Order: sequence, then C-alpha cells, then structure tokens
Amino acid sequence: MTRRTVHNRPSMITRRKAVGLLGAAGCAWSAAFPAPASAAARCVVRPAQTEGPYFVDRMLERADLRIDPADGSISPGTPLVLVLAVSRVSADACAPLAGAQVDLWHCDHRGIYSGVRDPALDTTGQRFLRGYQITNAAGEARFTTIYPGWYPGRAVHIHFKVRTAAVAGKSREFTSQLYFDDAQNERVHAGGPYASRGAGRRSNASDRIFLRGGNQLMLALEPQDGVLTGRFELALDGD
Repeated sequence: MTRRTVHNRPSMITRRKAVGLLGAAGCAWSAAFPAPASAAARCVVRPAQTEGPYFVDRMLERADLRIDPADGSISPGTPLVLVLAVSRVSADACAPLAGAQVDLWHCDHRGIYSGVRDPALDTTGQRFLRGYQITNAAGEARFTTIYPGWYPGRAVHIHFKVRTAAVAGKSREFTSQLYFDDAQNERVHAGGPYASRGAGRRSNASDRIFLRGGNQLMLALEPQDGVLTGRFELALDGD
C-alpha cells in the first residue's frame, strides 16, 4: 500500500506569539496542566502535525470506532479507550471547552485506513476506525477503538482534529497526532493480531514527523481489565 506523507513543521511558540498568530494562522493550541487552586493554570504550546492523506470527513458521529457501519464488522485488536480533554485558555486560566468537534482516525492492525483509495488498495465505502465526538460540559470527547498497527515509513500514531463552531463567522481548527512509547508498541504488537505483520515497524526516533514535536504528543496508557486507557489534554488559547 503506497503511503504519501506531507510534513508540516510544528512551531514551539510563546503564549504572546500564540495570541498574535491567532488571526493569521487561525489558532494556537496548548496542553493544559493542573495547577494549585491559588495559581493560574499553566499551558504549554503543543505543535500541530500533518493531517496526512487519509482524513475523510464523513461526519460519522460515534464513540465506538471499531465497528464498520458498512457491514457491522469489528476491527480486531487490543481495545483502547481514549479521552481527549479540550480546554480554552482565557485570562491565564484553562476552562473546559464544550461543543468542540473532535475527529479521530487511524489505521487497523494491518496498517490499513478505511474509506480511501491508493494504487495498492481500495477501502472506499468502509468506515472502520474513524469518527467524531462533540466535547461534553467537561470538555471531553471519549472514544473506544483499538491500538493502531503500523505501515512502512511511519511510527505508530493516531490522528486527531479539533474544530470549534463558528463565532462571528469564524471557526478554529487544529490537527495533530498522538504517539506511543516504543516499548508499549513492542508489547502490543508482539501479540495477535498484530504479530502477523512481522518486522519493519519504525521507531519514534526514526520518524521525521515525530521528530518535529512528537515528544510532546505522547499518550500514556494504563491497563484496566484488558483494556488500555489514555487521556490527552490540550487547550485553545482564546484570548
């Protein structure tokens, strides 16, 4: 399966620069870290990363991405529950951002994306492992999916996109990727159904896209009753 990648250069910018770039670049996003109640929340800028060639805007609203609505089939793999918590930075504090659309998409255990066509494979009409959720009052979008596989040229990753509703005719959009520790990839991919792929998985350090800020986009996971769970927090600078 031929893979085409487009490399966006992520920017590490200060909060002041992020605010100044909102009009020109459309948005500046940060990762929110908890702070004592007496202090303002600290927000560190995260880099955007390439959307890649396989984003398909099917407007498929759902929480469980494993099921293909085309035929009811379920993608095999290690179950993964992922929560993306979106906040807005305002007045030096971070508050949950409700009503944002969070899209998630990634390849299956074979390294294949649904709903696309390239010289090696045609999966148009299939919609496994992609969909979106609207953030709730706590700013959270929760997905049930599987641990992604790999394909030549890339480290293991998950794509995500966050879009806000239009205000005064303007909306905001941020796209990036999530990554996993190499040791975690090794553990998961040593078992079925991933093991059938054999060797060839690229490490994070050998992925040119990961090297452009991927160390800030790592997803820590915890096992719970056979399911891996993870939470990733990010915030839109809304000043």
